[in-house]
Amino acid sequence: MRQAGRYMPEYRAIREHHSFLEMVKTPELAAEITLQPIRALPVDAAIIYSDILPPLEGMGLQLTYEKGEGPVIHNPVRTLADIDALRHADPYETMGFTLDAIRLVKRELAGRIPLIGFSGAPFTLASYAIEGSGSRDYRRTKLLMYREPLAWHALMEKLSLLVSDYLIAQIVAGAQAVQIFDSWAGALAPSDYVEYVLPHVQRAIERVRAFDQQSLVPIIYFGTDMAGMGAILRQTGADVLGVDWRIGLDDAWERLGHDVAVQGNLDPAVLFAPIPEIERRAADILNRAAGRPGHIFNLGHGILTETPVEHVRQLAEFVQNYSLVPALAEGM
Repeated sequence: MRQAGRYMPEYRAIREHHSFLEMVKTPELAAEITLQPIRALPVDAAIIYSDILPPLEGMGLQLTYEKGEGPVIHNPVRTLADIDALRHADPYETMGFTLDAIRLVKRELAGRIPLIGFSGAPFTLASYAIEGSGSRDYRRTKLLMYREPLAWHALMEKLSLLVSDYLIAQIVAGAQAVQIFDSWAGALAPSDYVEYVLPHVQRAIERVRAFDQQSLVPIIYFGTDMAGMGAILRQTGADVLGVDWRIGLDDAWERLGHDVAVQGNLDPAVLFAPIPEIERRAADILNRAAGRPGHIFNLGHGILTETPVEHVRQLAEFVQNYSLVPALAEGM
């Protein structure tokens, strides 16, 4: 979960000379940043360095990243006319820089570990497009859903096509797994998620499946603060469902069913704790998984700024070796 970033000194050295979008849109820089944590940490996969919002530029939205504010959409989508004006974005034309970065990283990894690609989910992309920036209550987004459902579904259909086309292009470029981030879907009531969001997530995943008919590329679906969705998330059709730290891993897995894989779910803030506390909490998660197949140990969201790199390394090493230390496991 966000392997590369401001917590790494190697990243900050590059960031001093380049803007965020410049790093994302320069394949050589994005590839180098992707590989930095692979060199520093004993992780099992690489995650391409990119962001969920640049695909929206291909639809005609004007995106900048403002200091202290984060991403800003300068021509937000507010009406049916705005939605109708959104262009179909061909990822090979509009996101070629990320596809090139995937090819570069894949070549450098040479099969040692797999590479994960990703996209924002239709709802999270829609929320950014409508709100114009981050939001606490997603008021404009929900008002469009409730007041103009036809316009809402028209927007979501365009975005599900955008997401699936982009994921397919990443698979063609060499991604060996893909993740769909629904960072803001936890703001919805379960009934609203089922009515306004789920069909579009399903459509995006179905289109990727239709391309990857042998299901060689696992699809991960992750949203924050969605513990209350329970078995609804099974209906997305994803191979792996990510959970955050707001629910015990064993409880989440019981609700989701043990025939799906689960990713999670250490609170990223725990990485600021002393090493023994980090290991205690990691062991608790691994014990809750109980050795069942299909658990991917991960954070419940991205690594936070200022996180000590040594703590991340120690965590990765602890998880890698946990099954080899039965005495420690029994004592937890």
